[in-house]
Amino acid sequence: MLISAGRVVTPARVFAPGWVLVEGDRIADVGSGVPDRPADVDLPEATLVPGFVDGHAHGGGGASYDTGSREDAAAVTAAHLQHGTTTMMASLVTATPDRLLSSVAELAAAADEGVVAGIHLEGPWLSPRRAGAHDPALLTDPEPALLDALVEAGRGHLRMVTLAPELPGGLDAIRRLTAAGVVSAIGHTEATYDVARAALDAGASVGTHLFNAMRPLHHREPGPIAALLEHPDAYVELIADGVHVHPAALRLAAEAKPHLFVLVTDAMAAAAAADGDYRLGRMTVTVRDGVARLAEGGAIAGSTLTMAAAVQYAVQVAGLPIADVVRAATSTPVALLHLDRVGALRPGYRADLVVLDQDLAVQRVLHCGRWVT
Repeated sequence: MLISAGRVVTPARVFAPGWVLVEGDRIADVGSGVPDRPADVDLPEATLVPGFVDGHAHGGGGASYDTGSREDAAAVTAAHLQHGTTTMMASLVTATPDRLLSSVAELAAAADEGVVAGIHLEGPWLSPRRAGAHDPALLTDPEPALLDALVEAGRGHLRMVTLAPELPGGLDAIRRLTAAGVVSAIGHTEATYDVARAALDAGASVGTHLFNAMRPLHHREPGPIAALLEHPDAYVELIADGVHVHPAALRLAAEAKPHLFVLVTDAMAAAAAADGDYRLGRMTVTVRDGVARLAEGGAIAGSTLTMAAAVQYAVQVAGLPIADVVRAATSTPVALLHLDRVGALRPGYRADLVVLDQDLAVQRVLHCGRWVT
């Protein structure tokens, strides 16, 4: 299947016009200009981008990964697929050790089946002062036995863990996770600048939803935000929904790290679903006008964002270049999470692509070489 379009966004450059050749479930070739034969699908007004990659999402379509069931995992993934996300990580909020072990084992089976690309633990090793929408009663300090048990339960599919490095045992936990091949993320933290730097030196490589649920930037104690932004190799997650961060903060981070900022949704069950009352772990969440907040206290409780909406917002509201934004929603999270052959329009990669109209709204989605919308 030969697809031509007015614009094709690749990791290296933007072709205008360009084309993509798909054979089976793989991309066979990508090129600039007009193809040398008539296209099977001709989209002169459209932009072709890789299928989106969401490295931090808890739910969508009314379902949640936190239940740990493969059926719910499939429902979440299917809901986001309709909005162009072709690769999903399953993020789990804080829960009891037994519940986490059970959920990780079930989601590892879902990863074996290709339903999700891997598992992200957000908690329970978080700062009580920066708990956000996590149940404070379940927060704890990291212990080697539980860390090792969760890594084992994941069977190679546990790809990222968010923790507060200032907790007793936090730096040792980062070293232990890094040695096991698991990405360590700094998040939900009261860490000082020095502790955050120590965490990065110990092997942490990303900041979970930068600016949110962490000590704020201050000129005398710059905290984890400055440590992450100035580190040459650290990635930073950003939630581009107009609720979590101001467009200026989004621009600040994206311009500081054009190849290391990662768009995530932090979506909960109400993403691609209606307003209403939901659960996030053990917490009750109310969603009104698309904004998710805890029923008690009013803290932001994830988002109702899709990656397609994040891309649209980052370009049209924050004013970021489309090439940088698409990279942040595709190939950059792939590099962060050590995923393989997804997130780019390149020969040999999985044939996942999204057709965007002139307003960057999703028109069609190709997943594994087949149109799904």
